[in-house]
Amino acid sequence: MIHSKLPKIWYGGDYNPDQWPEAIWQEDMRLFKEAGINVVTLPVFSWAKLQPSEDVYQFEWLDKLLDLIAENGIYACLATSTAAQPAWMSRKYDDILPVDVDGRKRTHGSRTNFCPNSKTYRRFSRALAAKLAERYKEHPALLIWHINNEYGTHCYCNHCAEAFRVWLQAKFGTTERLNAEWNMSFWGHTVYDWEDIVPPSNLNGDNRHFQPMALDYKRFMSDSLLACYKGEYEELKRITPDLPITTNIWGLFNGLDLQKWGDAMDVVSWDSYPQMNEPMGNVAMRHDYMRGLKQGKPFMLMEQTPSQQNWQPYNSLKRPGVMRLWSYQAVAHGADTVMFFQLRRSIGACEKYHGALIEHVGHEHTRVFRECAQLGRELEELGDKLLDATVQAEAALLFDIDNWNAVEITSGPSADLNYLEQAQRYYKAFYDQNIQMDVISPLSDFSKYKIVVAPVMYMLKPGVAERIEAFVQAGGTFITTFFSGIVNENDLVTLGGYPGALRKLLGVWVEEIDSLTPDMRNTIEVGEQFGHIAGGSYECELLCDLLHLEGAEAIGSYGSDFYAGMPALTVNRYGEGEAYYVATVPEQKLLSGLVQTLCEKHGIGAPLLADAGVEMAQRHKGEEAYTFVLNHNPFESKLELGEVAYTDLLTSEHLSGTVSIEPYGVMILQIST
Repeated sequence: MIHSKLPKIWYGGDYNPDQWPEAIWQEDMRLFKEAGINVVTLPVFSWAKLQPSEDVYQFEWLDKLLDLIAENGIYACLATSTAAQPAWMSRKYDDILPVDVDGRKRTHGSRTNFCPNSKTYRRFSRALAAKLAERYKEHPALLIWHINNEYGTHCYCNHCAEAFRVWLQAKFGTTERLNAEWNMSFWGHTVYDWEDIVPPSNLNGDNRHFQPMALDYKRFMSDSLLACYKGEYEELKRITPDLPITTNIWGLFNGLDLQKWGDAMDVVSWDSYPQMNEPMGNVAMRHDYMRGLKQGKPFMLMEQTPSQQNWQPYNSLKRPGVMRLWSYQAVAHGADTVMFFQLRRSIGACEKYHGALIEHVGHEHTRVFRECAQLGRELEELGDKLLDATVQAEAALLFDIDNWNAVEITSGPSADLNYLEQAQRYYKAFYDQNIQMDVISPLSDFSKYKIVVAPVMYMLKPGVAERIEAFVQAGGTFITTFFSGIVNENDLVTLGGYPGALRKLLGVWVEEIDSLTPDMRNTIEVGEQFGHIAGGSYECELLCDLLHLEGAEAIGSYGSDFYAGMPALTVNRYGEGEAYYVATVPEQKLLSGLVQTLCEKHGIGAPLLADAGVEMAQRHKGEEAYTFVLNHNPFESKLELGEVAYTDLLTSEHLSGTVSIEPYGVMILQIST
């Protein structure tokens, strides 16, 4: 899709030559070629150098640099540099600086340090994007546009307050409707004029008391930042209509409505920075989420570190082989690029200890460089074989940023309820069994899946319950949990009993929700074995729904407290399918057994058998299936290939039977012909 000028996996990363004298540029070119680098992202934070004053632009240094990389067979992911405005702009135009949630006006510095509703910022950022596009539209190095960098700043200034009121008028039309949708009669907050509405900051009390307002402000901020992006996008498309455009998402977070952002990008790109002890299933889930933002199309891994980071509490080195392993994990889950921050390590400021291809020593004789060069050679040899290959998952995790925000903002039932953590628990139950998943939104097409899982589906948007019912009616299996179906899109409770519009589908009525303190536990008692869930006792924690059966059957019941014997795990047959309700947070063993049971029932299995800690994922292209085998263990592990003969694309070795995979090793297997 994006590879017409460079039909191979893009390999490179952020390059900041404006931080270095030109004498070093030539040496960088030599080292880049030695490492197999074919794309550099620049100049991400160079607005001050590109525009030293309001009416002066200086592009000559960038001309020279782009010519240099083109001469060396390298391409540019060209950034618009609008993530860090020049100091003169902040000083001259006061409206550009944001106000934080405590009502304090920020001073100049940092990055993405601008008010998204500043007309000044939008005017200057569009102008710079247009000038860059006009100047470089025909340049042979230009491959793709990169707008801004890691959007996410929220602002609470008067300009944002005014824009918020306009946004609300467009959404609700009248103050009467707003009062109803926000339940503003609570605590006497009814408004009669749009001017009465102020942003929900720390200047006016605890935002959580007015969840609908806080939710809408998050949506508004996401839309405001998206308008900044779209302003630059429009300028770039007007001048270079055939070039793809992206911006890098800085991770799976709830500061932006990422589904809307995915729709606005030609290709999704994101920055992956797990800590050394991060469960790799969590990283895999994030890759799958990014792939899902464009309905399964390949994404860009825009940033990762070649070794260590600088901003985490403990910035561990990536052990030998781990950088390569994690890079291929991204490719296995749908990435068509492997890119780093950064290519040359800075000498000063807050990222001087952030890992890089070229370390402070300045030459290629380092462990990190050797590992990067090895990966570069492998990616070059793979050529275009994996480009645009897709993942064909039969199970999906439903994950919604709006729902995440609603769960986080709401008051109760437990301070320890974390939507992301609960989603990761269910993803892990599939991941540990090497069952691939798509991560989808409530508006995605459910029909192509056999199993859809929606943990803590607290917020039900209009029409979603009906679509889930249709999915189950047609033979699908749906799993949801405690604290689901509670509120509508404005965080107003759906009356008539929990789980609201899902009550008929699930065949249960939740009467009460018990919140357990961190030291409290209950159990789920399973009398008869249910598939791979053995009879016995399973610990549970956090929340316990006290529910009544309304057509569903109990698989397990609570073991203690005054609600001992009440159902804790249920199934309801509905049409041709089934709907499962997990009324508490059970130990992982029970979830794994449930998932294994349901996957076997639907004929969903792992591509191959392997030791624990060995991840497998497949991408498909035409009639070919490419099976990635990723050994996350620091020791040699076993893989069973049976009688089928495979070729490892990384070594050209022919394999069958039981094979060993080295610590942190990688294989990409294709059935031999």
